[in-house]
Amino acid sequence: MAKMGLGGDLLEWVGPDISACVFSRLDHPADLVRAAAASRTWRRFVIENNFSKSLCLRLCPEVATIAAVAEVNRSPPSPAVPESDSEREFRIYSNLAGAVVSDSRNPDVAIITHCIGASSTDDFPEETMENTLEEGYTVDFGPSYWSSGGADDPEKPESLTYRLNHDICILDEIRVRPFQAYFQHGDPIYSAKMVRFRMGHYKLPHRSESFVTAEDENKMIDADKKYMWTYTSPEYPMLQEDVLQSFKLPRPVLCIGGVVMIELLGSVQKQQADDRYYICVCHVEVIGRSLSPLFMFDISHPEGYSILKYLPGAQNLYAKGMSQDDAKESPEWQSLIARYKQMNHTAVAKALAGPGFMNEFYVYGVSDDDPFE
Repeated sequence: MAKMGLGGDLLEWVGPDISACVFSRLDHPADLVRAAAASRTWRRFVIENNFSKSLCLRLCPEVATIAAVAEVNRSPPSPAVPESDSEREFRIYSNLAGAVVSDSRNPDVAIITHCIGASSTDDFPEETMENTLEEGYTVDFGPSYWSSGGADDPEKPESLTYRLNHDICILDEIRVRPFQAYFQHGDPIYSAKMVRFRMGHYKLPHRSESFVTAEDENKMIDADKKYMWTYTSPEYPMLQEDVLQSFKLPRPVLCIGGVVMIELLGSVQKQQADDRYYICVCHVEVIGRSLSPLFMFDISHPEGYSILKYLPGAQNLYAKGMSQDDAKESPEWQSLIARYKQMNHTAVAKALAGPGFMNEFYVYGVSDDDPFE
């Protein structure tokens, strides 16, 4: 058998099919980036075969719902240094995969910011879902809990929907504490039979998401039709116990859009006063970490497509040891956002029209409720 030349390339020796099989088995973004840096041939092979996006899809299948990606810098790219669409996409998805597997910047914390709405509420505002954001058992010298409306059917589902602190988050765990009515005979606990979690975003870019008012509290069922859910969890049994119960997700989930719905499936407790079924929740926590400000998220109008934007300048601010809040106040960040706002607002239509959109180096404009306004 003749010896292989020392100057040969591994891709040439084994061929593209076996090489693709080998590269597709790399399960960490750092390994894929190192492989792309080994030689020009390897880099071209990795980029042309979209291995970085494939790895993202394996880590977080929710990435499949992203219609387009774009990069935002403080200044336009130099025409003397052309870059292909595939190269830029490789960089964006490599950084996204790296952010997903890394927890060094932002540790997991409770990340709910406010309530969007409940499927029903029995006695508003005393039993509003806003009470579920309180860690204590009482508020204003009274019991703190949300109660559903009464139902004759124990299988009637209920839901609580929340907004997270950023539009791009990694979620690991959700905690729910049922409410024990210590003021009723027998101290009954109004837990659900099962819980399930949905994550996603509003379908339109300009949204009014709060339905927690005396007139609108019970309209969340209709509002739910306006949401696009990018992840649905398995069903978990809930214990009929007055404790903060932890529900670990099967894997870290990329929440694209910053909206989480907690579905409460089935009732177990009747109220003696009216012989109807109720579900009551004392406290809710969503545990995860934000990928902002390195990544942002927009919805195109009126198509409803999701656009992922990568801001490498934010990474430079992190390198200086700035926190998220400090970074957003810095001149560098303000300059980056100013560049972001100057981008062409027709970018999304062009992006969805064909593969050449990245050469324009643009993204969709900042929405009115952008967290960095």
